[in-house]
Amino acid sequence: MNNDIIAGKWSQLKGKAQAKWGDLTDDDFDVAEGNTEYLSGKLQERYGWNRDRADQEVRDFTQTLN
Repeated sequence: MNNDIIAGKWSQLKGKAQAKWGDLTDDDFDVAEGNTEYLSGKLQERYGWNRDRADQEVRDFTQTLN
């Protein structure tokens, strides 16, 4: 699933993302609105992951949506 589709369906996907990354707040998800780069940055901030790990988490998440 590409980033444009994720952004378009964000309200539907938000619940799945919240279940996966419980340390992120509703506000984080509202601001992200499907922006995978922002989401990756928030994962780095909240979980202390490096950029590669956060990007991989987001990629893995998007692949589960197909």
